[in-house]
Amino acid sequence: MTHPTPTLANRVAESSLLTQLALVLTGSLLLWASAKVHVPFWPVPMTLQTGVVLLLAMGLGRKLAIATIVLYLAQGAMGLPVFSGTPERGIGIAYMMGPTGGYMLGWLLAAAFLGWVAERTRHVLPLLGAAVVAIGLNYAPGLAWLSVFTGWQEVIALGAAPFILGDLVKAGLAVAIVLGLTRVVSRQA
Repeated sequence: MTHPTPTLANRVAESSLLTQLALVLTGSLLLWASAKVHVPFWPVPMTLQTGVVLLLAMGLGRKLAIATIVLYLAQGAMGLPVFSGTPERGIGIAYMMGPTGGYMLGWLLAAAFLGWVAERTRHVLPLLGAAVVAIGLNYAPGLAWLSVFTGWQEVIALGAAPFILGDLVKAGLAVAIVLGLTRVVSRQA
C-alpha cells in the first residue's frame, strides 16, 4: 500500500548507511538507559524497555530495529552492565539465561512484527493494534521461559498480569511519539 507521505521507518530506510549505523548505536544506548529506569512494581520493578522496543520498531522499521536489539543483546552478552539490575544481579550470558531471558527473545519477535507493520502504515489504529500484538509476541517466549523458574501455575500472575496495563500505556505513547515524529519529518521533506 502506497502513502503520499512515507512512514518514519521508510524515511529511515532511505537514509545513508552511516546514519543508519548511528541510529542503531543510539537505539542500543536508549535501550540501555531504559533498562536503568525502574518504576516500583511487584514482583519486579517495571522498566521502560518494552516502550523503547516498540518505539524502535515503529521508528526504525523491522531490519534496523532488529539490528538495534541484537547489538544491545550483544553488549549485554559481552558483560556490559546494560540490563536491568546489572551488575548487581549478574552480567553477561548468565544474566540472559535468568528468568527474564525469554522476554529478550520476545523483543526480537515484537520488533520484527511491529517494524514490518510500521513500514506499511502511518495510521494510528493499525499501529496501535500491531503494538498490542507485538506485546503478545514479547510475552509468549518471556512467559514460556519464566515458567521454567516459576512453574505454569504462577507465570501469568508474576510475568504478565502486573505489567499488561503499563505495557499498553507504553504502546500508546510509542505510537503517539512515532506518528508525531512522522509529521515533523514529513513537513521538513
